[in-house]
Amino acid sequence: MHWIGLSLMGLLALAPGVRAGDWPQLLGPQRDGVVEAEIGRKLVEPTPLWDRELGAGFAGPVVAEGKLVVAHRLGDDLVVEAVDAQTGVMLWRFSRPTDYVDGFGFDNGPRGVPAIAAGRVFVHGADGVVDALELATGKALWQVDTVAEFASPQGFFGRACSPLVMGDRLILTPGGRRAGEAAGVVALAVDSGKLLWQAVDDEAGYASPVALDEKRMLCWLRNELWLVAVADGAVLARRALRSGMDASVNACQPVFLPGEKVLISAGYGVGLHLLSLPDLKPLWERENLLDCHYGTPVVMGQYVFGFDGRAERGQTLRCIDIETREKRWQSDTVPGGTLIRVGAHLLAVTEQGEVWVVEANEKALQVVHREQILRSGHRAHLAYSDGVLFARDGAQLVAVRVME
Repeated sequence: MHWIGLSLMGLLALAPGVRAGDWPQLLGPQRDGVVEAEIGRKLVEPTPLWDRELGAGFAGPVVAEGKLVVAHRLGDDLVVEAVDAQTGVMLWRFSRPTDYVDGFGFDNGPRGVPAIAAGRVFVHGADGVVDALELATGKALWQVDTVAEFASPQGFFGRACSPLVMGDRLILTPGGRRAGEAAGVVALAVDSGKLLWQAVDDEAGYASPVALDEKRMLCWLRNELWLVAVADGAVLARRALRSGMDASVNACQPVFLPGEKVLISAGYGVGLHLLSLPDLKPLWERENLLDCHYGTPVVMGQYVFGFDGRAERGQTLRCIDIETREKRWQSDTVPGGTLIRVGAHLLAVTEQGEVWVVEANEKALQVVHREQILRSGHRAHLAYSDGVLFARDGAQLVAVRVME
């Protein structure tokens, strides 16, 4: 190994059968980056278990039924691999051609985190092609090209929606149109890829849809935040929310808080917003308190932990008291990072390739462990399952034990 020295309101969006310990989609089982305290587990110094070579891409890994699945780019192919989560041994591989080229000359690999549900893996490539694979074998089940079907635009950095499975529906945000009608958000049948509905007149952003409950979801697109009915795509509420700058993105996931509230954050002058649900009316907003560039913050009680600031200018890990609207502490500046909360600890992977294990308390920044596990200069969401942290860069995937 290259080892260098709740959901408070929403119900489980994925189909029944998601096991304890699974991390089957972006930000985990309930898409909030939180694993509550695991009985019998204790924190240990980060210890490498295995690593594998990997190609290009920012798509984080997912874990279900003992399998880790990751999407990456090798040459002119999008590759999806499943390995044994405990050993890293290859189980199956799927590949297909892709011609995506990043308009800014950055990474040409996939961005969206795959989703696992109903015995299937759903992968959304930067080229807009969605593949449904059999989890057990990697067999191709169906494919939908959102560029051909919905005129999904490439945007600044390619298509990056991490698919959301809600019952028998696969939710995506192509941000396009079909037959002259809006297709900002679409629902496809999980078993066939058939279009069930299209709705929402907005461009794609870089956040992904998140379940509010079994019947409703929030979709933060380029221009507005939308509350949408899962059954038919009906718009239940909407709020204009974006930067006045054209060269800006919304990339942070909505975060649910107690008392029918949702927290929204972005850089580029947007700042931190607290909205009421289900009407999306503003309660308060503040800039330079927790302006998240791409990493989604996590909640513990009245405290929110997240990376503030633009990655290219340096970010700080912060603790914010939502009730008093005050910063309690912050870290030294780092290029950026993503994080989750496991019980009373934060696990963060920075663009420097370090894993930080930090106490999730409001009193002061207390870093318990800090280890180099990846190369620097990369950003991707991490995964956690059964005491093991899984992370990637543009060349390798690593498994690191942090709990036992």
